[in-house]
Amino acid sequence: MKAVITKKGRRIGLASLASALISSMILFGSGAAQAADGPAQRLIVKFKDSSKLPATYQTQATALASRIGARRGVALQWLRTTGTSADVLRIGRTIDASELTALIAEFRGDALVEYVEEDRLLQPTLTPNDPRYSEQWGYYEAIGGIRAPAAWDVTTGTGVIVAVIDTGYRPHADLAANIIGGYDMISDLDISNDGNLRDSDARDPGDWVGNFECGINLATSSSWHGTHVSGTIAALTNNALGVSGVAYGAKVLPVRGLGKCGGYTSDIADGIIWASGGTVPGVPANPNKAQVINMSLGGSGACDNTTKLAIQGANSRGTTVVVAAGNSNADASKYSPASCPGAIAVAAVGRNGGRASYSNFGNVVAIAAPGGDSKAAGNGVLSTLNAGTKGPGADAYALYQGTSMATPHVAGVAALLYSIKPTITPAEVRTALTTTARAFPATCTGCGAGIVDAAAAVAYVQGTIVVEPPPLCPTGFTAYPGELTTKGALAAHPTEAGFTLTATTLLDGTLTGPAASNFDLYLQRKSGSAWVIVARSDAAATSDESISFSGASGSTYRWGVRATSAAGAYTMCGRPQ
Repeated sequence: MKAVITKKGRRIGLASLASALISSMILFGSGAAQAADGPAQRLIVKFKDSSKLPATYQTQATALASRIGARRGVALQWLRTTGTSADVLRIGRTIDASELTALIAEFRGDALVEYVEEDRLLQPTLTPNDPRYSEQWGYYEAIGGIRAPAAWDVTTGTGVIVAVIDTGYRPHADLAANIIGGYDMISDLDISNDGNLRDSDARDPGDWVGNFECGINLATSSSWHGTHVSGTIAALTNNALGVSGVAYGAKVLPVRGLGKCGGYTSDIADGIIWASGGTVPGVPANPNKAQVINMSLGGSGACDNTTKLAIQGANSRGTTVVVAAGNSNADASKYSPASCPGAIAVAAVGRNGGRASYSNFGNVVAIAAPGGDSKAAGNGVLSTLNAGTKGPGADAYALYQGTSMATPHVAGVAALLYSIKPTITPAEVRTALTTTARAFPATCTGCGAGIVDAAAAVAYVQGTIVVEPPPLCPTGFTAYPGELTTKGALAAHPTEAGFTLTATTLLDGTLTGPAASNFDLYLQRKSGSAWVIVARSDAAATSDESISFSGASGSTYRWGVRATSAAGAYTMCGRPQ
């Protein structure tokens, strides 16, 4: 087992700590059976580097565990070490929110602990839509589609691997030839539903649940969610069967992180690390490193440390991570992994190109893609599925909707970009996608840069199109960029001599100055040899100002900009001059 703490340079595995405590069963013990109201609760604990701690580290660590377990009346069973060198602990009985908060606070308050957080259960982010239609409108329709056919004239994603961290896959006839390798990363038997734990078999056994299995009175059939997502990315095309994939020349690397009731954060984070070529204790190295990771899943709460570190690691290894914004019609900043730095969060649009009714939104959303909206029949996303209600059945196709369905559209386009430029970085992928996104044809506030445009993004990376930066000023205004280098400095526009009106004219001016500074905007009229201020905008503690003034025929005016505090670059926009 990989060691996670050190003492005077010597590696010490947590298994050795466990053996010291088995007899007391206070911590790292046998653990209780699964709680009757759902999967067991778990913690992720990261210990600090022991080189910075006293020589009695091991004694202190075991004492810490004993104290917390005794005070809180819970058995904490050590499960494993994660790819981020944190440790997963199973809580032996169901505890409520206040107990969980107190337990976390106990760990957090000790000098040995770097961080501690709940090992949250994340869920697939889809909303089923039963009626079946054959149209894949999201690929080609001018209003809500991504313009995939024009991109396919250039590339289909050949040579690229997209990891899908989800429920696994079924060997569907319209998908199986594009599956490569994979791993089942689920470390809990109650979640896995296949009778075993981590192994190289990423096939989906089904994620059906009975009443109260997940803590709620709701039985559901198997979703085959990973198969649906994978089909959108890389379903076989031009094979006279079923549907097409966005990057049908690419391969899908299935990583099981979701099962019955969802999936633990720690398992999903290990999936991110493994898929992107990182090391996970106890798991063989991945021979098929993914350039893109698709995560059509999420849960409430801002980005946790475990997921953040996993995504940062993936980015550092050159892997782009695309995630669902979520289906709660809420601010995506309150959901993970949508709010994680380095992830490309995707909102969903319906067939009209406007925000789907369920889609999350907000500043953390980077871009949008077709996710479907069942307000009208046939507006879902059609992809590969399985007909089994519990275990696997026959191959099938179905319409689903959700940000889960929008996300693989973007992941597929990202794969097209890697196919054109294998050395492209995650930051460059984000720039290409957001810079070329097309404007929303209907209201989609908080949906990012626009609807992903496969053809434009491919052309951008090819260098066959250059996206011009937006104009500095609105239409009808003249831009006067400048820089004031000292506090109190002044500048006049368009010139020191100003401009003379030949008719009574409305004069409009705006100023955008440096952040955390105070720049002011003035309109001056010439009176003899002097200049008199006739209008000003000098709000405190801001550099964003505006003036609207009715100028008299025959009078001479000029705009003035003053650095009231600090200094820096600015843009002044004026009309009619």
